[in-house]
Amino acid sequence: MTKLRWGILGCAGIAIRACIPGIQKSETGVVTAIASRNLQKSQETAAQLDIPTAYGSYEELIADPNIDAVYIPLPNHLHKEWTIRAAQAGKHVLCEKPAALTTVEVEEMVAACESAGVLFAEAFMYRHHPRYERMKEIIASGEIGDVRGIHGTFTFNNPGDAKNVRFVKEWGGGSVYDVGCYPISAARLLLGREPEAVTTHAFFSPEHDDVDMMMSGLVEFSGSVALTFDCGMWANFRNTVEVLGTLGRIEVPSAFVTPTEESGHFIVYTAEGRREEKVPYLNQYALQADDLAYAAWGEKPLRFAPRDAVNNMKVIDACLQSARERSRIIIKQ
Repeated sequence: MTKLRWGILGCAGIAIRACIPGIQKSETGVVTAIASRNLQKSQETAAQLDIPTAYGSYEELIADPNIDAVYIPLPNHLHKEWTIRAAQAGKHVLCEKPAALTTVEVEEMVAACESAGVLFAEAFMYRHHPRYERMKEIIASGEIGDVRGIHGTFTFNNPGDAKNVRFVKEWGGGSVYDVGCYPISAARLLLGREPEAVTTHAFFSPEHDDVDMMMSGLVEFSGSVALTFDCGMWANFRNTVEVLGTLGRIEVPSAFVTPTEESGHFIVYTAEGRREEKVPYLNQYALQADDLAYAAWGEKPLRFAPRDAVNNMKVIDACLQSARERSRIIIKQ
């Protein structure tokens, strides 16, 4: 079987822990090369993960004719530059979330990929797991009635890591960029429409370059439905989604982190009682790689169009503006 040949731009933790092993476990992909600005680091990572080629610069990797697609797990402020350069080199792009720092940047990235005739996808791995399609089926069936609201959380506690790129404002640090983007994208996915307005409140920490270490928000959708969410990097760990309906609700105890044999299941509550929806244990990162590969080969369309990344970034922009200005922000579509 033909394999999509991947190159990895950078040795970020998410790449080493999750995305590279996911590609290696996928049906369609093989990791051919990895690059770092430190050749020794890329060589050590390549040896650790059984990757054939290591480069000491990103330029060398995107110039490699044996690479079909690149995965970009670089700090957020580098996403735009290397997405555009990879596209110009004829590589499909899977870019880690958030796609960039602003909506304008993401629009430029999408346009560059379209102009070069390559695919662009934002790496929200959780959306590729079939449990979200099952949740959408339950909502569409009317079993939980009309949706009245969604609540999402994603928090973790890591304020002491002084060198963490998440704490550098100019590099796109902050909790809404890093983890708040997940419940925002989940609500858009489950409701199947784009939000109209946002109001947020945030804790901007002087100890962490004034990035938002915690944010709580209200995201308004049409039909008098809203997402309430909170995200944080200085709080106890959780990652949940609840969909509240007039006749029942869906609870997802581990909504975004790669599910284990047990934690991927979700709970449905109705008048008939409580039931656990059991879902297969599948590697979300492998599914994400497969979806891009099948699209690259023309066998299926991209699971999520590039415009999806633009629309999610619009909400993130509005969240940050609202928190800074302490005001309600209308989102222009």
